[in-house]
Amino acid sequence: MNERKGAATFQGNPLTLVGDELKQGDRAPDVELIDNDLAPVKLSSFRGKIAIITSVPSLDTPVCDTETRRFNQEAGKLGPDVAVLAVSMDLPFAQKRWCAAAGIEWVRTLSDYRDARFGTTFGVLIKELRLLARSIFVLDREGTVRYVQHVKEITKEPDYDAVLKAAKALV
Repeated sequence: MNERKGAATFQGNPLTLVGDELKQGDRAPDVELIDNDLAPVKLSSFRGKIAIITSVPSLDTPVCDTETRRFNQEAGKLGPDVAVLAVSMDLPFAQKRWCAAAGIEWVRTLSDYRDARFGTTFGVLIKELRLLARSIFVLDREGTVRYVQHVKEITKEPDYDAVLKAAKALV
């Protein structure tokens, strides 16, 4: 499997991302993730909608918490044709607890804890930490990647405006 050394950093220290980098125009891999009730969910189940997929290291960290709360606020304004998904390696139980405590209504959290298939096929698995790098993918209704944002320093927030602009352009 391809490894991209230095593709991300944590507090300035280089990290290795495992998997090929998914690019604009690529077909999104149809991976299976686990929802908060331990049910499997395939990404293809969101076809027919615009999908904003945020990849975060852990919902229990300040930046991931802030990012997911912000996307939850924005998701409520985007309408029913847009699905916002937050994917992490957090256990489904932890995701469910965090969502309840944070009042998350519009973002669907999904876990990649079982086999890191999302991480490796989207190219965002951090080898050194077995967490996901901070990245965002916007998919069109057919599951094609139309926008990608990799946040090099994982302690930084993404460019929300650019993500929302890309998603709104597809609606």
